[in-house]
Amino acid sequence: MTDSLQQRIETALSQIHHPRLGTDVVRADVVRDVATTTDGKVRLTLVLAAEDDATLVRDVRHAVEGVDGVTNVRVDVMDPAQYDAARGDKRAANLAAAGRSAPARALPVMDAAPSRPATPAAPQPVNYPELGKIIAVSSGKGGVGKSTVAVNLALALAQRGARVGIMDADVYGPNLPRMLGVDEPPPVRDQKIQPLEAHGLKIMSIGFMIERDQPAIWRGPIVMKVITQFLRDVAWGQLDYLIVDMPPGTGDAQLSLVQATNVHGGVIVTTPQQVAVGDALRGVKMFERVGVPVLGIVENMSYLENPETGKPIAVFGSGGGQRLADEVGVPLLGQVPIDPRIVEGGDTGRPIVAAEPNASASRALIAVAERVAARVAERYGAERAAR
Repeated sequence: MTDSLQQRIETALSQIHHPRLGTDVVRADVVRDVATTTDGKVRLTLVLAAEDDATLVRDVRHAVEGVDGVTNVRVDVMDPAQYDAARGDKRAANLAAAGRSAPARALPVMDAAPSRPATPAAPQPVNYPELGKIIAVSSGKGGVGKSTVAVNLALALAQRGARVGIMDADVYGPNLPRMLGVDEPPPVRDQKIQPLEAHGLKIMSIGFMIERDQPAIWRGPIVMKVITQFLRDVAWGQLDYLIVDMPPGTGDAQLSLVQATNVHGGVIVTTPQQVAVGDALRGVKMFERVGVPVLGIVENMSYLENPETGKPIAVFGSGGGQRLADEVGVPLLGQVPIDPRIVEGGDTGRPIVAAEPNASASRALIAVAERVAARVAERYGAERAAR
């Protein structure tokens, strides 16, 4: 059984082309120390040079995740020098100098005695008590209004009297500058980055530091550095909540955040249709695997209110958020209706909770904030009294 799983993993990896080396990743010998357990857990090291395409990490992970019998995948990324130093592998260095690659290696079983020392452990999360409760707002796919929910959740918590910061971890598509109406380089004082402020929130985004049309073509280690710097080197002051707007999906930014600090809860945003719910389910499972409690599900774009009767019109179907919440055993935090003023507010830097607090969508988002605060209080104790 174990041999069969090893063979399937090697076959899947042999389909991944390494652009720089012109062959598959198995023959290129960049996948090292692949280890499996009898219950389908897989751990491997991917050796990437600085000039290699970082999408190889994603491709390797997805290929192994798709192998029948695999239940969990961990990919440790190291550059050649790090790998050789950690392993004391002089043979690999000599082969590289000679322009040759090592032959493909057998895949060991974790339960058997390893032929090499174990890969160094992942970095331990750092606790930042001054940041209060760190809440990650995530989604399985783009276009479901995740950033809209994150911004208005932060505003609604601030309206309750809490001290709130919001951090843009969507380094590939930062939207907070436009949505909150602030966009200038943050000042630096006493070697600390000063967050910008708007609507009573402290805000940090990579969008403040790069040109609007500049793509962030960054590999995982750089994403980790950006997120760590935003946590450690920004003068947030004392917060009650730090809301983190994550990029869609389950990639490097999500992993970097949970490795960098202790995340107190995740909020998953979806829309009612089944394709979005299926992607959101993967977001829930990602949080579960890395030990982050899921506070609940927000169903965005739930319905359109008939302007004449006020009755809901299910434009994108109905019930998807509730079905997901029931499936994973967490509460449905709220259903946010479609409202053109949400789009207008996001484009003009006037989020709907601040601009139209009595709108149906605002009331739904404020209710979401109240339920998030209640869920956090259940797990960690009551929030600081409102000032």
